[in-house]
Amino acid sequence: MTRMVKQEQANSMSPFEPGNTAAYAAWRANKLDKYPVGAEGLIVEIADPQQLSDKELSALQAVINKTNVAIYRCTGKAMTKGDVRALGRQMGLVRLDSNLCADEDSITSLQVMDTGRKGGYIPYTNKRLSWHTDGYYNPLDRQVRAIVMHCANPAASGGENMLLDHEILYLHLRDRNPDYISSLMDPACMTIPPNTEDGEEIRGETVGPVFSLDANANLHMRYSARTRNIAWHDDATTHAAVEEITAFLNSDSPFLFRYRLNANEGVISNNVLHNRTAFEEDAAHKRLLYRARYFDRIAPTNVRD
Repeated sequence: MTRMVKQEQANSMSPFEPGNTAAYAAWRANKLDKYPVGAEGLIVEIADPQQLSDKELSALQAVINKTNVAIYRCTGKAMTKGDVRALGRQMGLVRLDSNLCADEDSITSLQVMDTGRKGGYIPYTNKRLSWHTDGYYNPLDRQVRAIVMHCANPAASGGENMLLDHEILYLHLRDRNPDYISSLMDPACMTIPPNTEDGEEIRGETVGPVFSLDANANLHMRYSARTRNIAWHDDATTHAAVEEITAFLNSDSPFLFRYRLNANEGVISNNVLHNRTAFEEDAAHKRLLYRARYFDRIAPTNVRD
């Protein structure tokens, strides 16, 4: 059986396939059953990121299997970038995205930069970051499936994150209008123009869907709330779907998790939607996060066996 046929069969059974109403209804009921309310329901304490205990690993996987995101709190030593990599590896994350602004080890140090290439991008300022998934501009064969964001040092104030499970947004949109899903799965739904520096193209145009299914029929999302440098498929249903996304992201839904990371805490997720408020620093509180982007999706079961 060819790989393409296997993919088509997996998609046909997926609850995320727009025409599969029976599977969707069953998935929806299970998804909402005992879904956590508030960010505290996402927190898992770990002692040693180099060697998670079976209990810690199972707890992280249980939360992520439900919500696609967990917040870990390391109670041991201050974590290094090597610890971030080790934590990811135990969750099935190996293939790092060595993106444009990543450090030499392919893990990015997110901090305020006033000069250089990084200074031209919002993540390296103290300004707010709007809703997005990481790497939404990546080519479709290099999609970011999972991320780890570790807080080495928080700002003096601000820098709060909001997190939203993309499967919950899918559920909301499909309940509102199933046609929204079909439009957002259109291969030409969202276009990101090329990125240029000093007149030189350093990344080409990326055209693709908002929602898609990976090789195992898991739901993936690429999205940015930016109003500039985003071109949407020009039809009424797509525009209505984008407006519905914006309305939900600006709502007071209990599914929107708010959390300000403390030192030695982090987020590990299947690249869920997230944003960041503006922040202020002082001499003792310079915000520093380590961000690892992966082409892998978090393993739903123990990968150490």
